[in-house]
Amino acid sequence: MNPFIAKILIDVAKKRIKSKQPSKPVSKKQIVPLVRRFQVEISHAIKEYIFIIIGVFSAGFGLKGFLLPNNFIDGGATGISLLLQNVTGFDLSYLLILVNLPFLFLGSKTISIKFAIRSIVAITFLSIIVHYVNYPTITDDKLLIAVFGGFFLGLGIGMSMRGGSVIDGTEIVAIFLSRKLSLTIGDVLLLINIIIFSFGAYILSIETALYAILTYLAAAKTVDFVVDGVEEYVGVTIISAEHEAIRVMLIEKLRCACTVYAGKGGFGTRGNSYDKDILYTVVTRLELAKLQTEIDKIDRKAFVTMSLVKDLKGGMIKKKPLK
Repeated sequence: MNPFIAKILIDVAKKRIKSKQPSKPVSKKQIVPLVRRFQVEISHAIKEYIFIIIGVFSAGFGLKGFLLPNNFIDGGATGISLLLQNVTGFDLSYLLILVNLPFLFLGSKTISIKFAIRSIVAITFLSIIVHYVNYPTITDDKLLIAVFGGFFLGLGIGMSMRGGSVIDGTEIVAIFLSRKLSLTIGDVLLLINIIIFSFGAYILSIETALYAILTYLAAAKTVDFVVDGVEEYVGVTIISAEHEAIRVMLIEKLRCACTVYAGKGGFGTRGNSYDKDILYTVVTRLELAKLQTEIDKIDRKAFVTMSLVKDLKGGMIKKKPLK
């Protein structure tokens, strides 16, 4: 760490400790955890704002390089802003802020104030980029506009989400309504966008609305790739009487790490509970077929559950090298 930054962090830590314990001397044992915590918070904040900056410039490129010059629209709050811009002629940079403000207010109530403030910063920055940065118009081919306009817009939304903010507030409404209604977030977003595209078909043209759906699909898929990762992982839980043989197979044959839980079966051959080990591992989707084959070789009656893993951090995910 830079010595100047380290000194600032130590001073901040000392002040915080003294504010809680003014009469006691500050020890090194008290300072080190606080300095470490500040260091992690600052490094994460820098990384998140870099994601937001990249996301804003990408979304601005998608809007001004593809969608805006050709009067295209998208889904979500951005689509509402583009639709209003086409109808009223108001500057898109102002409409982006005005349309998203109610959503951000809702976000401050349902998620957190910090999230809302960060999203306001991201949307304001996007508005400035749209207003002042002159991106070149890339193409006038409608199919390319729909696909690549959606791609760059989705890349911007995904990177902003990675940074802990949004530049499209309809996700907040989807989260809020999914808690109130028996609908998923995806269902709510689909309903919102059906309404937007219906207005687009009525006000502009059916062709424009159809291209807008294509733009939305390209953006949504890109967001999935950016937020969840291109390589999909699957968490696999294995319950088997041959748990030791399966554990050895995972480590030696598939070269995967695994975790062993001490479990207890609830229903045995005589209806009695019994002790057993439960295995958990994470593999890529491409490795699933091989994993199932190897499990069947050992125990065809093994109980196996699988679930998608959205994100990973730490641990050993990649294959162990052969010795």
